[in-house]
Order: sequence, then structure tokens, then C-alpha cells
Amino acid sequence: MPRIINPELCVSCGSCADVCPVSAISAGDAAYQINADECIDCGACEGTCPNGAISEA
Repeated sequence: MPRIINPELCVSCGSCADVCPVSAISAGDAAYQINADECIDCGACEGTCPNGAISEA
């Protein structure tokens, strides 16, 4: 199951996008977003988020 980013917790630091091996994460209007069609559910992004904004969908 792909990961999601909680926009209320995301501070748009970009640390998650930097570690995504398939570039499934991009900056959105208010927070970063994960493209569910591209996400391979590796979990690399979840461990880098300083606010715990990333979780399983």
C-alpha cells in the first residue's frame, strides 16, 4: 500500500523527496505529495520525515 503525506504535519522541507528512489514525491500547493501510481512502497521517505507526516495509506 503506498504511503501518504499528512498535509497538516508536512513542513515542506523536501527530505522525503530527496530519498525517494523512483521520484514519486513532489511539492504540492501546501505540502509535498506522493504519487500513488509511482510509489513502490519502499518506506525510505517515512524514516526521513522530521515530523512524522508520512504513513501507510
